[in-house]
Amino acid sequence: MELHFVSQVCDQVRTLFKIRRERELPSAGEKPPFGAKVCCGDVRMTVRAGMTDGLWRWLLSKGWREVAIRPDRRRYKDIPTTYVTHLIDAETNEERTRVMAAAVANAQYRTTMTRDGRVVPVRQPREKVDRDA
Repeated sequence: MELHFVSQVCDQVRTLFKIRRERELPSAGEKPPFGAKVCCGDVRMTVRAGMTDGLWRWLLSKGWREVAIRPDRRRYKDIPTTYVTHLIDAETNEERTRVMAAAVANAQYRTTMTRDGRVVPVRQPREKVDRDA
């Protein structure tokens, strides 16, 4: 319990003094297994059956990586599964680009629940302020 409190205080101190840094893009890995989560920026999708090696290479070239941090406390907009299916069915890179743009436009923050079953209202993350401008 004390360790949890200390990590929370350290986390708030980092936030207060703006010590946060953007994470670097992880190295490209093998195609993730069925059910794994992949993300690009603040958008996330679940790997579905039928994802080909060619589609995974295309996603890697666009900056998508498997979420490998556990527990991941970042907030993501989830792409609906229908768009993931359309993405798998797309045959050309132009069609994939078009489907991905529609998928990102329709991505939504997922609601979260507390341990006792109450729904926590969806809170939009704060916009990042560019201090150099």
